[in-house]
Amino acid sequence: MSREWNSTAYHRLSKPQVGWGKKVLSRLRLRGSEVVLDAGCGTGRLTAELLEALPKGRVIGIDLSGNMLRLAREHLARFESRVSLAHCDLLHLPFDNVFDGIVSTAAFHWVLDHDRLFAGLYHALVPGGWLEAQCGGGPNITRVRTRANSLAASREFAAYFADFREPWLFQDAESAAETLCHAGFIDVETSVEPALTFLDSAEHYGEFVRNIILRRHLENIPGEFERRRFMARLTEQAAHDDPPFSLDYWRLNLRGRKA
Repeated sequence: MSREWNSTAYHRLSKPQVGWGKKVLSRLRLRGSEVVLDAGCGTGRLTAELLEALPKGRVIGIDLSGNMLRLAREHLARFESRVSLAHCDLLHLPFDNVFDGIVSTAAFHWVLDHDRLFAGLYHALVPGGWLEAQCGGGPNITRVRTRANSLAASREFAAYFADFREPWLFQDAESAAETLCHAGFIDVETSVEPALTFLDSAEHYGEFVRNIILRRHLENIPGEFERRRFMARLTEQAAHDDPPFSLDYWRLNLRGRKA
């Protein structure tokens, strides 16, 4: 599977993710001089918000996608020496006792091994350091997942999905809390909340789902004509939802501290 994203489309379409991320940042209580890791920084839209809240601090942004990082460098150029960006896998963090805090939004559910993920994040923090994060969790996007999996199993598309498995891990609050505690975090708090999202047209829905949600599914389909047909089927179904072209997002909030 490709690690790359259509970063230009993501930057333009990710208004819901940015909105959720701003709520996460609003929970931070910062001195303004911390060194913070943005784990899964994407195109840097929320990294910029974080840097604004750290006038004397520094942010290290990491992402697995080179396309995302190239756009992030452009978006964050005005912050110059206060931000560094690095191509990095969240399961192979090269940091030990570096960060006062770690922030992440809309990234952790793309990592299938949460035990290893949170262990690495724990070691990256200084004693007393904190984690404030959010990702997909609980029954996240159940409707579109069910439809996509059903379509992938149909005679029309099954040949493309013989060895496919979903690319996400959506933990519930209880399981996430256990994983954080097992990694060593204390003062752990987790919760799952609904974030129903409305898209305003069939075109918007199709573009959003293709680039934000089902890119890994579509990578299995070799031809552009077939990919468009796959998305057309899903968009036709979404038109009959109440309300139409809505996505049943659920967000998993994560908080913990290193002793």
